[in-house]
Amino acid sequence: MEKITGDIPKTFTGGDQGFVSLKLADVEEVNHNTKKFRFALPSPDEVSGLNIASALITKFKAPDAEKPTIRPYTPVNDEDSRGYLDLLVKRYPNGPMSEHLHSMKPGQQLDFKGPIPKYPWNPNKHNHITLIAGGTGITPMWQLTRAIFKNPDDKTKVTLVFGNVTDEDILLKKEFEELENTYPRRFRAFYLLDKPPQDWNYGKGFITKELLKTVLPEPKEENNKIFVCGPPGLYKAVSGGKNSPTDQGELSGYLKELGYEKDQVYKF
Repeated sequence: MEKITGDIPKTFTGGDQGFVSLKLADVEEVNHNTKKFRFALPSPDEVSGLNIASALITKFKAPDAEKPTIRPYTPVNDEDSRGYLDLLVKRYPNGPMSEHLHSMKPGQQLDFKGPIPKYPWNPNKHNHITLIAGGTGITPMWQLTRAIFKNPDDKTKVTLVFGNVTDEDILLKKEFEELENTYPRRFRAFYLLDKPPQDWNYGKGFITKELLKTVLPEPKEENNKIFVCGPPGLYKAVSGGKNSPTDQGELSGYLKELGYEKDQVYKF
């Protein structure tokens, strides 16, 4: 991976930096409820300053609201990209931040802060990782996967289990299919749909304990790690939820029933 040296200015430096206002440069329609938003960094020479794995916090205060809405997002562009960052955002009914973003027009500003560190990644930290995702929970998984396969020294195996409603809802599918074609021995993806089309060749319904037992490495397999990210129902079924951003909470759900230990699982 190209190392970001100290010479390249970073927009986000963490610590007590505070919020940085970025201008929306471009909006791309991805599907019926998802858009990609490109925000310009203050200088075309800057990189975001995000590391693997980390996120940004967005802030917006509606005119009639007492408090601002704050939501974390993981950008989907490469960390070495200069001059911009891209957010992939699904619009949720009554989701104040996603509705605000979907109403934004190029030229308008949004406040960002970060990076918010998540799971620190080093090449070959684990022999095999499994990514269990639902909906837009795919964005931190993509950040991690991209870093692994971009680095020729990182030989980690990656298994993706990704649940969605319809075929159109599978975000970043083209990018994951390219990885699967390029690295067939190291990257495998399993897609599940609640409402599959007739010619669908993958799984149907929700992510189940039986499916996980089939595709996950054995709990006793050396140095494997499972990452979970998605809506509350996915956490509840698969791993149990987090107590707070800094407290992973106890492991429960399918992963506990299958014999995995708390330290083998990370909840984004």
